[in-house]
Amino acid sequence: MGETEPASGFRTQNIAADRVPQLVAALDAQEANVGVRRLRAWAHEALAVRPGDRALDIGCGTGSETRALAASAGPDGAALGIEPNPGLRAVAEERAARDGSPARFADGDAFALPAPDASVDVVWCERVLQHLSEPDRAVAEMRRVLRPGGRIALLDTDWATAILHPGEPEIMAALFSGTLTGAANPHSGRRLVGQLSAAGLVIDDRGAQALLQDHRSVTWPLVRMLGESAVRRGLLTEAQRDRAYDDLAEAAGRGALHMSVTMFGVVAHLPR
Repeated sequence: MGETEPASGFRTQNIAADRVPQLVAALDAQEANVGVRRLRAWAHEALAVRPGDRALDIGCGTGSETRALAASAGPDGAALGIEPNPGLRAVAEERAARDGSPARFADGDAFALPAPDASVDVVWCERVLQHLSEPDRAVAEMRRVLRPGGRIALLDTDWATAILHPGEPEIMAALFSGTLTGAANPHSGRRLVGQLSAAGLVIDDRGAQALLQDHRSVTWPLVRMLGESAVRRGLLTEAQRDRAYDDLAEAAGRGALHMSVTMFGVVAHLPR
């Protein structure tokens, strides 16, 4: 959303249409992660969306949290998911229709949200700022649309916390280094508190979860995105990438896989 780093393997804007299914699979795998579910549950409880609230989900992806916000806001409220990728937006619309959710979805930019000043009660933004070269601009835009007393939840990853084991150390490091060097804002998680405070919001709560993958299986959609990104950037050869895949699969087969990264969350409000 907004200006992204073209080399980012996790970008959701301007991605080729034939890669949308792969991105959806990666997002679904992340959504199923116990750590993601725990951090989201904590953030929803801290936000305390009430019936009648108007909520905005920035970078909504497949729309799971937009639907959750809509359910909490009830028939007198509204939840709008902003997603610039048309393929993901179509999936979000299909899933909302399938579930009978009143959640709505629209094209949009994190730097120019389609909402008037002081018109939103709740803002949710998850794993978007890591893709932006000017994340402070996006936070300022969130503040613009938030009404006095409104609440905001920012959830994002800090890729310097990533661990992938076992395997050849230099190859495993290269898998994640593509994200560290290619993502626009790879240390986003550690910056959230400072960004919200600088924008004039009051911090209400903070949370974190290590997103541990099952030690018995490899999350292939995510790992293959990492591998493809590392090869494209010349950090790994195809042979090295395939050797990493073999090492991870072998470790998972004997229950010895470790793959994790830490995601942080901050909930804040705009003073009245």
